[in-house]
Amino acid sequence: MEFKIRESRKPQGSKKLTREREAYFLLMRQGVSNTEACRILGINRRTGKRWRHGTNPTGNKKGAPPAVRPAAPPSGPSRYLREADRIHIADRLREKASVRQIAAELGRSPSTISRETRRNGALWRGTDWTYRPFAAQRRADQRRPRPKPGKIGQNPELRDFIQDHLTKRWSPEQICQALRTAFPDRPEMHVVHETIYQALYVQGRGELRRELARALRTGRAIRKPRRQAQQRRPRYAHPMVMNSERPAEAADRAVPGHWEGDLIISKDNASAIGTLVERSTRYLMLVHLPDGRATDRVRDALVETVSRLPRHLKRSLTWDQGSEMGRHHEFTAAADVPVYFCDPASPWQHAKRSAGKPQPSACTNCSPPHVSDHVLRRSLESAGT
Repeated sequence: MEFKIRESRKPQGSKKLTREREAYFLLMRQGVSNTEACRILGINRRTGKRWRHGTNPTGNKKGAPPAVRPAAPPSGPSRYLREADRIHIADRLREKASVRQIAAELGRSPSTISRETRRNGALWRGTDWTYRPFAAQRRADQRRPRPKPGKIGQNPELRDFIQDHLTKRWSPEQICQALRTAFPDRPEMHVVHETIYQALYVQGRGELRRELARALRTGRAIRKPRRQAQQRRPRYAHPMVMNSERPAEAADRAVPGHWEGDLIISKDNASAIGTLVERSTRYLMLVHLPDGRATDRVRDALVETVSRLPRHLKRSLTWDQGSEMGRHHEFTAAADVPVYFCDPASPWQHAKRSAGKPQPSACTNCSPPHVSDHVLRRSLESAGT
């Protein structure tokens, strides 16, 4: 610790103990007790306690917040900009470097640098916009402490508007749109729906009345966690068979009869058409959906299309977890074709190529070198399709 203990313990009057306070917090980070740190620095124990916890208001005397602790020395990469990063930004801005150049030098996103200069810059002498790194660091440190007062709790008019519309059983999304319509030129009256949900669900905030949570359309008084897989609602009512359980012959493309299915949806979801691609030959069959892509319509169209195939070409069907396959078990029972599904958010798995095999062409009229297309075509022609 580069700090010289002052030899004279006489009161310093109104002199600010800036260096003593920095050394005090350094000792506290090292595990030294409050009493020992105050003894080393020659300050009163109550002073150290006041630096750490602040003071409560008493009578006519206002309370004081805890002292701003000096930032700990950097120990590795950080998601937040540090003082050294801000000094580099200020130097490069004076050299007229672009935001993208500065971002590349710091290994950050250009939006991070742009947002930093916009939020922490200031007017210099009331005319020129400038970026001062040490002032920017202080502003960032002041915004960082949590918890922060919520926007709804600080604005009684906003709180009353939200509570009134919640009692009318409006959804938070509708309330947010109504706020922007009713107060187009008042940003302090604009919130997103997640802000309303947190004001209802997060304990200790007290921004909205707790009983208003029952007015939500879900009827839940607490938020239902869905981060873990076992906490999520199943995609379909009937259990799925995942792609990992598909037969090995489907993966190596050696045997025809294994199909990959998907939907092609037009602009604005106006119409859709289904596709069935045979994995070995890349033979394409189109599934007509003139009446929409509801689960029952997709089931009936798939059953009608697959029913024209011979038995040895109806081995399996692989699909992503689209909502249109909600009746997959009924399709399997009617067409006698097992359906396998990709993992969540992994639709590419149903077209996954096996390692070590020649890759088929993306064109549906072409075939991989190791399988000839006329084998499947002869089978389809003999079946009258």
